[in-house]
Amino acid sequence: MNGLNKSVYIETFGCQMNKSDSEHMLGLLEDIGYLQTSEIAGADLMILNTCAIREGAEDKVYSYLGYWRKLKESKPGSMIAVGGCVAQDTGQQLVKRAPYVDVVFGTHNLHRLPDLVLEARKTGKPLVEVFQELPDDLPEVPVIRQSDISAWVSIIYGCDYNCTYCIVPYVRGREKSRAPASILKEIDELAQAGYKEVTLLGQNVTAYGHDLKPEIHLGDLLRMIGEGSSLNRVRFITGHPRDLRAEIIDAVADVESACEYFHVPIQAGDDRTLRRMARGYNVDFYRRLVDKIRTRIPEAAITSDLIVGFPGETENEFMNTVSLVEEICFDSCNTAAYSPRPHTPAANWEQQVPEPEKYERLRFLNQVV
Repeated sequence: MNGLNKSVYIETFGCQMNKSDSEHMLGLLEDIGYLQTSEIAGADLMILNTCAIREGAEDKVYSYLGYWRKLKESKPGSMIAVGGCVAQDTGQQLVKRAPYVDVVFGTHNLHRLPDLVLEARKTGKPLVEVFQELPDDLPEVPVIRQSDISAWVSIIYGCDYNCTYCIVPYVRGREKSRAPASILKEIDELAQAGYKEVTLLGQNVTAYGHDLKPEIHLGDLLRMIGEGSSLNRVRFITGHPRDLRAEIIDAVADVESACEYFHVPIQAGDDRTLRRMARGYNVDFYRRLVDKIRTRIPEAAITSDLIVGFPGETENEFMNTVSLVEEICFDSCNTAAYSPRPHTPAANWEQQVPEPEKYERLRFLNQVV
């Protein structure tokens, strides 16, 4: 082992996909002798797995790195690596601003992390490698899971939608599904190891399989899992309302281990706002989708995501969102004030809602939710 008796500490920001990626980083690095530590002080390798979904993400990264620089200086030979969505977005600029960082890697070349660490350690020079797209053949990489009961399993990467507020397609790329055989093998190994629950992950998990040959869908995969594993519970997050087809709802109803839970982000309860967000559906479509779920599975839990203060959103349009929340009676909602992100059209639009107004709307909505 090239990194015998060395330790690695990972700090993870953001979504479940990032948490899953961090588990794979641990698996990859163990192969070259880096073992996980929960204490950053004294770690031989410190990795920041970043998230770019909110404004201020870069500032948060550099704030952490400033502190980590002191830790690195206190232990000669230690290294700092930065991965995730901010690294994918900024690339070489990150090293220019923080030249003490040793490795910068993106979301599409996670499998290259061991080679990058070894190369940077050998040369003593900063190394930046960011792929613009995922490899044609998705590599299967080792994993060290942080739970003995519940596991993340990524089934699709990227997003083909171009919502006007969202940076995800830019930093995660276009949709690419894993082969069902690889997913089923991973889940079978988890069941044999005693895991009770699996969460299927994707930036748009409900789009799973449309790019495969032969084409399948998430409902097909749920049925395969139900027939072939002894897991107690299987759930999936997060998807897009347009891709939550009836066959997926039917599979959740029919497969005993499938949790009767649907996270269906609507983002706004006003048709004009949804058009300007480029969500590809209107409020009536969403209502009918919820009706389909509740007709087929009356006890299903339904949760959602909501953004307030989108550029140009009027008070009346915001109140339409509030009214829809009251009408649907979600089991829970993730709420957020609109956050302008680079590479997104809405960030450059006029009529940006003032910050105080955005957060007043958020406070009001949270009282309703």
